[in-house]
Amino acid sequence: FCRVDPYGFERPEDFDYASYEAFFSRYLVVLTRRAIKWSKLLKGNNSIRKSLKVKRYIRKGIPNEHRALIWMIVSGAQTNMEQNPGYYHRLLEGEKNDKLVEAIKTDMNRTFPDNVKFRKTADPCLQHTLYNVLVAYGHHNKAVGYCQGMNFIAGYLILITKNEEESFWLLDALIGRILPDYYSPAMLGLKTDQEVLGELVKMKVPAVAELMERHGVMWTLVVSRWFICLFIDILPVETVLRIWDCLFYEGSKIIFRVALTLIKQHQAFILEATNFPDICDKFKQITKGTFVTECHSFMQKIFTDPGSLSMATINKLRETCREQLLSQG
Repeated sequence: FCRVDPYGFERPEDFDYASYEAFFSRYLVVLTRRAIKWSKLLKGNNSIRKSLKVKRYIRKGIPNEHRALIWMIVSGAQTNMEQNPGYYHRLLEGEKNDKLVEAIKTDMNRTFPDNVKFRKTADPCLQHTLYNVLVAYGHHNKAVGYCQGMNFIAGYLILITKNEEESFWLLDALIGRILPDYYSPAMLGLKTDQEVLGELVKMKVPAVAELMERHGVMWTLVVSRWFICLFIDILPVETVLRIWDCLFYEGSKIIFRVALTLIKQHQAFILEATNFPDICDKFKQITKGTFVTECHSFMQKIFTDPGSLSMATINKLRETCREQLLSQG
């Protein structure tokens, strides 16, 4: 068995190779079939337009060889990169903010210590690429600068695109457009979306919302890392990438679909909790096991389990939750 997965992550001591092999041999058949369909769709001209067919294809998963390209196109990153030639390199060559550089350097060794490609000894060592992307981004978007969590997201982008400049523009698409205000110093968007999830749970899984309220557990305690890291280090890599496929195409509501599916699927298990620490522990456990490893069936569930979830509903909830947070502030 391979101790290191295809993305360079070392598998944990307790990794269940048997059930993973069983899943992956089935999934490989799916991947092969999808790859053929995608190649036909792209017909070698590497461009696609948004359509219902493309949305359906993306929900069923983008083959790894096409992933970077599709993410670039559907997120608008490709257009931005083409309209700003040389911009990324100018950011790297320009004057640097010392405090920003220091903050990024501090986080370098903490980014994916379990990934062989990010080790100082690796050749090429991706730490250098990651540093460049984050420094460039911090100077590009001064309102955000750098905050923890961005290192993990940029790291994943680098693993998939294997391209510094593309990773920069995808990071820009995520932080600048797809995720509303998650990484600004006040993190208002992030706090808002955690409250929005709480409201959605009240609507869709009321017993869990009631349990949280009874024990005074704030949503931010159990889900903030889901939002900040977009499920990195929380769900298995393949599953995270499938979630991101949809996130780049359909936007931030995908995060709510994933969160609601995890909670709804494990409702009975969560409801066994009898106290505060117990609830927190249950939320850690529901992100492990075969349900989340089997990414193909998991992704089908996120579009059926939570029921309808329109952007209009989310935006309305965002408005009320944001106002509440601001009035408390």
